[in-house]
Amino acid sequence: MSKIDKITKLSWLESCFPEWGTYLNEEIAKTVVKDKTVSMWWTGCMGLWIKSDKQTNIAIDLWFGNGKRSQEKLYYEKGHQMRNMSGGILIQPNLRAQPVILDPFSDILIPDLDALLSTHYHGDHIDINLMAAVLKHNKKNIPFIGPKKVCEKWRDWGVPEDRIVEVKPGSKIVVKDITIYALDAFDRTCLVTQDEYSDIRGNFVDDMDLKAVNYVIETSAGKLYHAGDSHYSIRFAKHGKDHKIAVSFGAYGENPPGIADKLTSVDILRMGEALNTDVIIPLHYDIWSNMMADPKEILVLYDMRKYRLEYKFRPFIWEVGGKFTYPTDRDKREYHHRRGFEDSFTEDPNVPYKSIL
Repeated sequence: MSKIDKITKLSWLESCFPEWGTYLNEEIAKTVVKDKTVSMWWTGCMGLWIKSDKQTNIAIDLWFGNGKRSQEKLYYEKGHQMRNMSGGILIQPNLRAQPVILDPFSDILIPDLDALLSTHYHGDHIDINLMAAVLKHNKKNIPFIGPKKVCEKWRDWGVPEDRIVEVKPGSKIVVKDITIYALDAFDRTCLVTQDEYSDIRGNFVDDMDLKAVNYVIETSAGKLYHAGDSHYSIRFAKHGKDHKIAVSFGAYGENPPGIADKLTSVDILRMGEALNTDVIIPLHYDIWSNMMADPKEILVLYDMRKYRLEYKFRPFIWEVGGKFTYPTDRDKREYHHRRGFEDSFTEDPNVPYKSIL
């Protein structure tokens, strides 16, 4: 039998997906976080893996799904949040633009997870594959933490009742050395998301607290603020007064005309200022082909405004799969993956003549 005869679509998928294999699983698992620091990895979209100096691991909004995979469907179903929000009926061309970089079914790292959090119940922030992988590969009986609508999904998918921890603004959960605070969310797209269609024009909608929360994650190195898909709100200033925030994460993107689903560059800066954070990091702009944005725009605007407005915070531009340790990396502006070749000339190059070098 030739090699070609052995190749199938399944063998191709198994050899290529996830694209990073267990590379990132191994890196996070091997990392020993130093005292009074906290390390974080961006897994794409709003996904965040956090590891404390006590080696406690929590994950927020990890997602391993996909966007559009066919052009057959042309129109949104009535009640879809994007149709409700924009009044447009043509379905958005949101192709997934980033690879999957973490293997949720690996026996590396996933058994180390101590808590799984979700900010809200949109499909790119809660993942049935991760849920199944955690239940199969994690033996710690860790909590699944989220607002009411998220918990309803987990329950429907098969998460045991005693593992589900429902939160709302004001809730406080302790996971080993990490304290988690649930705060108000400002995700107006989530607010008009419907399970069943009805005409809500002129009517009250569900309470935001049932659908979405923002989180403050307290570690020995400081507090981290995860805003989920929140839009800009003046109540960011309230959260900044209630909590001394070290690092904040906001959902940044380039909104197409007729929609306001993501924070703009100016919104990210306003968010950083309002929260009185030390570092602000934009996320989410990487994932959807129709809402991708250039985060360097944030840096340009920051440099234009920082002296006049006397900004006390600083922005950091990340790469998916990259590590950020606070406060060690607080003065960095942009991330670059390890470039390698630091051991060049450990041995003489195997070339015929040195002159070709």
